[in-house]
Amino acid sequence: MADSDNDRARAVYVISVAAELAGVHPQTLRIYERKGLVQPARTDGGSRRYSDDDISHLQRIQDLTDGGLNLAGVKRVLELEAEVVALRAQLEMLRVDAKAAVEDVHRQYRNEIVPINQSLTVYRRPRRGR
Repeated sequence: MADSDNDRARAVYVISVAAELAGVHPQTLRIYERKGLVQPARTDGGSRRYSDDDISHLQRIQDLTDGGLNLAGVKRVLELEAEVVALRAQLEMLRVDAKAAVEDVHRQYRNEIVPINQSLTVYRRPRRGR
């Protein structure tokens, strides 16, 4: 994981700052958490901490609710989006595996092909008329 990815995942914002950055009320963040839409990190003392990734996720939730979805619909959309990401990653892995398998088969063919000047020819005597 790149350093910038680590920075985005680092939970540093308290709930009030996260709410302000996401454009919602802190109580809304608590509701989102109860509904399973967001899982902020917790300090040893139990305080919520949000990362830049969490803020982006909260903004996506806001976009969906602004578009008319209720929280159950938002949750389902987020689940489906995560599934699409996972399936695309799996598809890419399968494409890489398939390409490697095709290249392997082609290498095997090259080993099995005998150049014409090295091939065996069976000599048959011409038949004499009967």
